[in-house]
Amino acid sequence: YAWDANEEYLFKAMVAFAMRRYSSKSTTQISNVLLCNVTDRVSFWFVVTDSAKNGTTVPGSEVEAAIRMNRNRINSAFLLNDKTLQFLKISSTISPPVEPSTPAWLIVFGVVLCVTVAGIIFLIVQGIQRRKKKNKESSDTENLEEKCEVTVTIENGIPCETLDLKAGHINGVYAADDERFASL
Repeated sequence: YAWDANEEYLFKAMVAFAMRRYSSKSTTQISNVLLCNVTDRVSFWFVVTDSAKNGTTVPGSEVEAAIRMNRNRINSAFLLNDKTLQFLKISSTISPPVEPSTPAWLIVFGVVLCVTVAGIIFLIVQGIQRRKKKNKESSDTENLEEKCEVTVTIENGIPCETLDLKAGHINGVYAADDERFASL
């Protein structure tokens, strides 16, 4: 960015424009804006004088207010923004960073909670389906057992009962032995 006499003239014109718009006076001229200590890195300070009062300077608060009010116009004239055109002691007009209405930690917490709840529901549904499947399989085996006829087998010429698989079978020979081993 080449800073030359034309750029200085444009800057003075923009400051004079800002002062005229701020104070609604048409007395501020380009010659009332004085640049001082201009460096190669385009760093300088400036003063605005009041032509109606024979060279007295305009208060800094008025100049700051005028620049703050017309900051966008000044930036646009130089095709710059608040990060590249900096006025010391004058706050920038960059809008503050947008903060979401909900904090980030709440969004992360909500996602984790939803995933956890979905996992629990999935496990419950899977358990119910397995239980139904097991019940169906066990009822099928019970139906097969009921369909089978009870047959009496004959061993050594003596008819024997088949064991009742559901209720179990107790051998009466050892019933008396269980009583003698009573707990202490």
